[in-house]
Amino acid sequence: MKQLENFNPDQLKVVNNSVAMAEELVSNSYKMSEAQWLHRRYDVKTVVDLCPDETTDGPFAQIIRYKGRLKDTSLSSSTYDFYKICLQDHSILAALKQSPDMELFPFILYIVAHELIHIVRFSKFIQSFDASCEEKTAEEKRVHEKTREILSSVKIAGLADVLKFYSKWHTTFDGLRN
Repeated sequence: MKQLENFNPDQLKVVNNSVAMAEELVSNSYKMSEAQWLHRRYDVKTVVDLCPDETTDGPFAQIIRYKGRLKDTSLSSSTYDFYKICLQDHSILAALKQSPDMELFPFILYIVAHELIHIVRFSKFIQSFDASCEEKTAEEKRVHEKTREILSSVKIAGLADVLKFYSKWHTTFDGLRN
């Protein structure tokens, strides 16, 4: 397998700050308290911490669902869904090279907020993880709209460029409805 480009230490600091802000924004939007937030139900990983089957070419991130189980329990009723947000460093960095007006912090903020919205919707049974292709496409549109709604009120340098970059997704999904 070829070596994929990954975030350097300075970029990882930016990623961590983006993740923290995305968690706060999504939590606030869904009015979830600290106790309700899903800290133990998901993790965010970059390429260096992913297995080969968790990496992909194309999307900037993907969510993989695993079954978690509390320690010292053998009952299947004690299992829960655990989601891994798999950031695809190589795809993100390639997109930033192709769009030099975009910056890493707001781009990761959008990507992670988007994936966290999916996880909230799965966890609250608003959307099924195992939806049909047609329903997944409709869900992507809803989640992009919610991401834009949440981030529109945030004043961060470079965020307008990211929202502009993602505006093509709205056009793509609108065309799929016809």
